[in-house]
Amino acid sequence: MTKAAITGIHGYVPDYVLTNAELERMVDTNDEWITSRTGIKERHILKGEGMGSSHMGAKAVAGLLEKTNTRPEEIDLLICATTTPDYVFPCTANLICDMVGIRNVGSFDIQAACSGFLYALTIGTQFIETGKYKKVVIVGADKMSAITDYTDRTTCILFGDGAGAVLLEPNTDGFGVLDSIIRSDGVGQNHLFQKAGGSRYPPTHETVEKRWHYVYQDGPSVFKFAVKNMADVSAEIMERNHLAGSDVAWLVPHQANKRIIDATANRMGIEADRVMMNIHKYGNTTAATIPLCLHDYESQLKKGDNLVLAAFGGGFTWGAAYVKWAY
Repeated sequence: MTKAAITGIHGYVPDYVLTNAELERMVDTNDEWITSRTGIKERHILKGEGMGSSHMGAKAVAGLLEKTNTRPEEIDLLICATTTPDYVFPCTANLICDMVGIRNVGSFDIQAACSGFLYALTIGTQFIETGKYKKVVIVGADKMSAITDYTDRTTCILFGDGAGAVLLEPNTDGFGVLDSIIRSDGVGQNHLFQKAGGSRYPPTHETVEKRWHYVYQDGPSVFKFAVKNMADVSAEIMERNHLAGSDVAWLVPHQANKRIIDATANRMGIEADRVMMNIHKYGNTTAATIPLCLHDYESQLKKGDNLVLAAFGGGFTWGAAYVKWAY
């Protein structure tokens, strides 16, 4: 059977680094408090007028095409997972294609918050498995600094900006995305969201004054749901693919909070040295966390490695994927 194999990965983060020490000067917090509760030491922030998620996504895609010796005209489809699109429309995927010279192909955005990359990967996989397309690019890109309230110490410590992209191609040798699960539950809509800016509450002076255009998070509720559902879906995908913890070379978890990651790994029976972790460098980059992990750990991956990708996001959304590494 034809599977969709990841045949290349590239990541991008902006140059500017926002450290915990700098945040100490902005809000009532400190490095020890942030590190002990989240595992985050610093995060990268995109600076520059008119710079959006597409600029980081384009950097990731351009690097991916160069690394894999792929010409823009060879790409059949590009899907961008983002919670912070440049515009309401056109979609960020369109903008990325234009920036890197990909023309006359399908491109669209997926919005599933921090689970967005997993959702997009699952969708892109179908186009490869059916034989419809041969080369599909999946991008996760978010400029979370654009919707972060830097007077709110509960959220401003968490988020950073970044992007990552993978290339999917057909594989008939047993490598690739072998299984995936995506889930959602609208019960979470008021626990982690941006209240204004959409059709329910369009921008007004009042919405700006009330700071409704920033991320709101009910931390304890999100933590509880995330720990349970990310662990449950990871255990489920292992069980239905007859995988024990010892069979998994790497857990690739969404980088939201080190305590959530640790709880998921414990549930799966996976030791800490087999858990991809870069939250200390980047914070929560939303849809970019999983591809940035793959990019950072690429040199340690071996052909045939079993990977479990897991994520949880606002909405709520969550999911997991079982990937057998192809190179």
